Amino acid sequence: MFKAKKIEKKDSLKPLSLRKNISWTFMGNIIYAGCQWGMLVVLAKLGSPEMVGRFALALAITAPVMMLTNLQLRGVQATDTKELYQFGDYLGLRLITSMLAFFIVAVVVLLTNRVLETIFVVLIMCMAKIIESISDIVFGLMQKNECMDRIAMSMIFKGVISLLVLGIVVWITSSLVVGTLALALVWFAVLVFYDVKNAQRFTTFRPIIHYPAIKSMVKLSLPLGIVLMMGSLNTNIPRYFIEFYIDEETLGYFAAMAYLIVAGNSVISALGQSATPKLAKYYAYGNRKSFEKLILKMVGIGIIMGVIGLGVAIIFGNELLTLLYSEDYAKYSDVFVLVMLAGAINYAGSFLGYGMTAARCFKIQPFLGSIWVISSLVVSFLLIPSYGMRGAAYVLIVSSCVQLVTKTLVVVYLIYIRKADNYVIKNSVCNLIF
Repeated sequence: MFKAKKIEKKDSLKPLSLRKNISWTFMGNIIYAGCQWGMLVVLAKLGSPEMVGRFALALAITAPVMMLTNLQLRGVQATDTKELYQFGDYLGLRLITSMLAFFIVAVVVLLTNRVLETIFVVLIMCMAKIIESISDIVFGLMQKNECMDRIAMSMIFKGVISLLVLGIVVWITSSLVVGTLALALVWFAVLVFYDVKNAQRFTTFRPIIHYPAIKSMVKLSLPLGIVLMMGSLNTNIPRYFIEFYIDEETLGYFAAMAYLIVAGNSVISALGQSATPKLAKYYAYGNRKSFEKLILKMVGIGIIMGVIGLGVAIIFGNELLTLLYSEDYAKYSDVFVLVMLAGAINYAGSFLGYGMTAARCFKIQPFLGSIWVISSLVVSFLLIPSYGMRGAAYVLIVSSCVQLVTKTLVVVYLIYIRKADNYVIKNSVCNLIF
């Protein structure tokens, strides 16, 4: 593997304790997710369901492409303890893949014959996501140096300012194109005036284009990018079918309700990331009982969260949708209940995914992702053209069940079948088969 020359570190920030890093990560994720959801609320209050749908479509088109081309470099960078690559190598590769991402998104949106406003919104959103992906490389540097407070503050700044600016711009102009452009400018300002400054405390903020390093990093991280792309596709497939078979207005109603699952996932993500190191330690040292016990506790938390959300949807669905969005959204409270049922199943399955990662079972994940994507495609084709938004909610339920079952089978294998003495990573059954 390519070994880069080390560069001289600058006056760096002091690493935080594990407890503080976990606290900052949790707070940053919660606030940022809340602001992201708040943007949909703002568009629903100040605009129209069609505007919400167009915004959701832009996210649905750009997300899988960005997930693939981002190659999960932040995770690779944060765990590069041997410093095989410089910060500039990661930044250089991210710039190259970002140009590729913009080209792919542009081709997709232009070939699908969409209205001009939708094209502009998607392309501007892609630029915003590219800016965000550059910040993500800085986040990898901060995570590697255990400065999670800088990541959290960046997310909080970006989330809060974006929400305020989007609301003000849409209120003044009534234009989603201008609002999305303002969003991109805010993210660019946070990158330049905060993220870059933090990176410069450790290293020089300059991309390095060195092809041996790029080739090596792509070979290492491409499977991770494929996994993330499949996860994103699995989430967004119902949205594509709604927009294609029905219209952007219906997509707006559905996306607004479905995003409440994402809000819960931010809590799941924070808890899962915090528990993963302990799960990994239990599994590495053959303590299967403790591994199983902690997994069951996490799944229990997911079930409790899901049941609470489902109960709220059943009892207060009409009132909640009216309060958060408008009376028009309350007409679909029955669909909202189905969406939250899918969320309850999804929360339990998400924790099982963290168990798989902790046990270092990586190679099976693209295979599982393929199963999820194919099942979503088939069920979407069968249900959404005939049953519309309700059919899309059924797709979410089926997809969540498929994920739960497949992840459960893998975790059961890890706990009860895989031999403890096979856990040497390079020689393990999981690494050879999975």
